[in-house]
Amino acid sequence: MGASFGRGGATNFLEDLANSDCIVIEGSNMAECHPVGFQWVSEAKAKGAKIIHIDPRFTRTSAIADLHVPLRIGTDIAFLGGLIKYVLDNELYFKEYVVAYTNAAALVGEDFVDTEELDGLFSGFDPEHGQYDTDTWKYEFEEAPHSGADDPAGAAAQDAVDDHHEIKAVDKGQSLGSGGPPIPAKPLRDETLQHPRSVFQVLKRHFARYTPQMVADVCGIEPEVFEQVAKWVTANSGRDRTTAWVYSVGWTQHSVGAQYIRSASILQTLLGNIGRPGGGIMALRGHASIQGSTDVPTLYNLLPGYLPMPHAAQHQTLDDYVADAAGKAGFWGNKRAYTVSLLKAWFGDAAQPENDFRFDWIPKINGDHSSYRTIADMIAGKVHGYFLVGENPSVGHPNGKMNRFGLANLDWLVVRDLQMIESATFWKEGPEIESGEMAPETIGTEVFFMPAATHTEKEGTFTQTQRLLQWRHKAVEPPVDARSDLWFYFHLGRILRQRLAGSTDPRDQALLHMTWDYPTIGETADPDAEAVLREINGVGPDGRALSSYMEMKDDGSTSGGCWIYCGVFADEVNQADRRKPGREQGPVALEWGWAWPLNRRMLYNRASADPEGRPWSERKAYVWWDEEAGRWTGNDVPDFEGTKRPDYVPPEGARAQDAIGGADPFVMQGDGKAWLYAPAGLVDGPLPTHYEPSESVVENFLYDQQSSPTIERIAGPWNRENPSLSEVFPFQVTTYRLTEHHTAGGMSRTLPYLAELQPEFFVEVSPELAELRGLVNGEFATLVSARSAIEAKVLVTERVRPIKLRDGQVVHQIGMPYHWSYAGLSTGDSANDLLGIVLDANTHIQEDKVSTADIRPGRRPRGPELLEFVESYRMRAGVESGRVGVNGRAPDEDPSKMEASGA
Repeated sequence: MGASFGRGGATNFLEDLANSDCIVIEGSNMAECHPVGFQWVSEAKAKGAKIIHIDPRFTRTSAIADLHVPLRIGTDIAFLGGLIKYVLDNELYFKEYVVAYTNAAALVGEDFVDTEELDGLFSGFDPEHGQYDTDTWKYEFEEAPHSGADDPAGAAAQDAVDDHHEIKAVDKGQSLGSGGPPIPAKPLRDETLQHPRSVFQVLKRHFARYTPQMVADVCGIEPEVFEQVAKWVTANSGRDRTTAWVYSVGWTQHSVGAQYIRSASILQTLLGNIGRPGGGIMALRGHASIQGSTDVPTLYNLLPGYLPMPHAAQHQTLDDYVADAAGKAGFWGNKRAYTVSLLKAWFGDAAQPENDFRFDWIPKINGDHSSYRTIADMIAGKVHGYFLVGENPSVGHPNGKMNRFGLANLDWLVVRDLQMIESATFWKEGPEIESGEMAPETIGTEVFFMPAATHTEKEGTFTQTQRLLQWRHKAVEPPVDARSDLWFYFHLGRILRQRLAGSTDPRDQALLHMTWDYPTIGETADPDAEAVLREINGVGPDGRALSSYMEMKDDGSTSGGCWIYCGVFADEVNQADRRKPGREQGPVALEWGWAWPLNRRMLYNRASADPEGRPWSERKAYVWWDEEAGRWTGNDVPDFEGTKRPDYVPPEGARAQDAIGGADPFVMQGDGKAWLYAPAGLVDGPLPTHYEPSESVVENFLYDQQSSPTIERIAGPWNRENPSLSEVFPFQVTTYRLTEHHTAGGMSRTLPYLAELQPEFFVEVSPELAELRGLVNGEFATLVSARSAIEAKVLVTERVRPIKLRDGQVVHQIGMPYHWSYAGLSTGDSANDLLGIVLDANTHIQEDKVSTADIRPGRRPRGPELLEFVESYRMRAGVESGRVGVNGRAPDEDPSKMEASGA
């Protein structure tokens, strides 16, 4: 995202939180949702660290914290913007760090116009298409970028920039991966930070209106509470002290979620808290291997190691694909080597220089193929088959009805899970059967349920929230015909290859020529997971495992399935299977598991030393330059070339890592700097800006622009949106999880002891809201939106308090856990059925942490009366009704498309 935080993982290890002087937990109920990792927060507190919890609800995390800040849902950018202004106004930023290690001194081009002049919009906005032309956000360069034959690499880089400009109308957000946007030249800089167009001065002007009073008006917290947070954070940051920030889906699941994280990145970078012990930004991941599923991706727009997925309108050849890396500084300049090694890992001897290493066999994207767009395409009849692997969209996704409509229009559906989840039984038991919106006899989806093995019943690695790969051994055999995911996909691929043997159809050749010769183990013929991990690591010309991604070549002599994992099998040893106790090691415990990249436990740790290579302070010493040894050393593996001197200056024409100076710690950025301002790479603005959520009961106090102008909407009668500022939907709603249940509930609602601990779906409301709406603790209430209505037991609690804003406006907030549905031992309505789907245009992640609804006492209507009840709300709110036919299709669609033979 063009920020100091990057590379798809947390900047520091969870254990490093124990070294923090202050920990701010915002956008996460860490104690409840990540209780094992929370032990390090408790350890830091025992050492004297200040713990701040910023969250709309008072939770178990709040109970441990020194200060709970109950801000209004969806206002984190306003709060963080206020902290940024406080730091800048009071000159509390770590100046030496900021000048040396960030783009604060870079000059922005004359054409850039900020939100302050355009009332909430940046320059380049196209209102017709709801997107930005980002050309005016560029730097001012020292000289015009090369475009001639005298500099082919520079010309290729500039062509890549131009190609990205052309592709924007098709799908500009998906062509970068995590490599960052190409920058054709170095920007002009003013090391004094005084030039009016320096990033530093642009930053000051941008956040000038985020005053403590504005924060109070927008967030609903007292100015003295804001002041306390600001004092604790700044007093515990700088040369000798560090503050850590912790977040999870409470930040990401917003229409401006990427900018939430950008805001924290800017603040932490100004304070010098990135790349240093006890600092950083910790992105908590809810499962043991969510990090792994983005590293070796399940995401449609990425290849392994955060390489971007090729785009059909841009990348016809390998040269097209790697053009943006030509002449690029930083380790992304080796994109060709990473890509060629990946192609060799996939296609082996079939991938040769003369056939472009079979780049043509990689599927290409041509737009947004994310989950929710795919669901809409199912409803439209464009998607015929679907695999659901550990996912239960009927319950776990917002707008459950839309998801069920989509599944009902498939020809076939494969569900791999531990339990017979609702996404496998929706066709006969879903709530739309009762309401009459679906009928089993009209649903043609053939469902194949394939029981999955649990984590104790298979071997392999989990990549944890902190980028740590840990090997898990199989404890017991899976029951009956339950099998691991590795078993399922290996044998599915094997059978398909057998069926296609001898085919000359070009579309079959990629599958037929994939390397698929893994040895199998035991009676169930499970593929050897270690062999798969070794293939991911990669091998060299001698057939031995590579030790580093810097050994990867672009000539086809090396292979590797995921370049950032290269080294996990160094010396032909499964490094992820190491278990040396911490007491037998140094403070960082480098021999427990293996972390990418190259076992570094802290990203960008070169920033823990000053430009000359000396620790900023002995108290916070982490890695440093050893002049006598002529290399970097310290407590961790340096996230820097080991022998690159601090005074190294790149020669003219240097490429890739050779173009990164000895005092430039952010080695994945093209300029080696942390980006306070993003001149490219984001689709919704170069700086974070407070916008109200898509559904809000409050007007935007900062700008006339109410919500983000780039919000991605999926139009359809099955995804109606509550109008903001509506008296019909007057309350804010948020969702969360409980310790006793897990996400969509398939792993917990079926267990007696967990179901007993949290036996019913409930909603939390304040005593004031209960009195206002006549709600009784322990009795039922009905919540209604433009999508649906649900019922839940009422929990009246002071943990959710009314928020008082400017001019006395009071905002009532409602909290809902989202684990329930109709199946299991503990049943109830699904909270996500209430929510709509709007998306962050950068990430296509849904905004489900804030929406609007009404609440009233009593149980909801049943059957067709439920539809009439919801429709009455739509009419009063002025929401266009639209008609929904069978299984979500419009009534005027060809009925032959809906004929079915049953499920």
